[in-house]
Amino acid sequence: MENAFVLELSESKFRELYVCFCGYARCEPLHSYGPAMRSHYLLHYIVDGKGTYQTGERKFQLEAGEGFLIEPNSLVYYQADGKEPWSYLWIGFSGKRAEEYLEDLGLNSRQLTFRSQKGQELKRLVLEMMGCSDGSVTSRFRQQSLLYGFFSILSENAVDRRRSEPSKENFYMERAVTFIRNRYSSNIKVADIAGHLCVDRSYLYKLFKNTLDMSPQEFLTEVRLSRAKELLSATKLSVEQVALSCGYRDTLVFSKAFKRSTGMAPKEYRREHWKPGKMDPGENEEILRELLENEDLKKLQKK
Repeated sequence: MENAFVLELSESKFRELYVCFCGYARCEPLHSYGPAMRSHYLLHYIVDGKGTYQTGERKFQLEAGEGFLIEPNSLVYYQADGKEPWSYLWIGFSGKRAEEYLEDLGLNSRQLTFRSQKGQELKRLVLEMMGCSDGSVTSRFRQQSLLYGFFSILSENAVDRRRSEPSKENFYMERAVTFIRNRYSSNIKVADIAGHLCVDRSYLYKLFKNTLDMSPQEFLTEVRLSRAKELLSATKLSVEQVALSCGYRDTLVFSKAFKRSTGMAPKEYRREHWKPGKMDPGENEEILRELLENEDLKKLQKK
């Protein structure tokens, strides 16, 4: 359990970088989140206490003064310590240049953690951001300036890691994961991933098993079904629309895969996990726009 204070924002007028939500929480011992995926970038900063952050086989023991990055569609798990549970603040954000700006902070798929000695200042920025909740133009611009202020503080301890050459395995894994994240909504298969990397399927399989302890197909399915859970619990999209947006052209195939993973049918999952308002209205509209451009959905709507 955690005592959390959260501000969720509607669609932003900014495009390069913008806040999606922010918050502050004091966690109970062993409070955990996941394994699950997020659709936005998140930065967590630990104000006090300690805990564990895990993504794939990578596990980090973190404490006050440290923080961690969660990337979109990455399967993550984090848990507060049993004796000294952490309190942390977080900012969820997105934007066309979000990845580039994170690189400026020295954060990327290879470097997911950071340190800062200015925890009180970071906390002040987030709490002030949460206070800008009236939806006015002034509040929106203030939130934007506070986000850049947050990035400015983290940049003081940034190390440019782009110059360090990743291993061949990491290079292929990063390209594979990026390809899956960008294309999971289309009807891609493992052969397409291997073809994109110009490697054979057996080598691709070994890469995923050694790095994530799962096959490429299992990872692709995890990404798709995690996104499906999010859409079912936070939007009014039909099961057919959810299936299409997650890369399934056959609703029956989607429903069977979903039930194997969760133990319940999509409609049943929606009834038990429905949380109206969990997703920003703007994001809901964006999903609908993307779906309306999908040729398969156009055919479905004509039926």
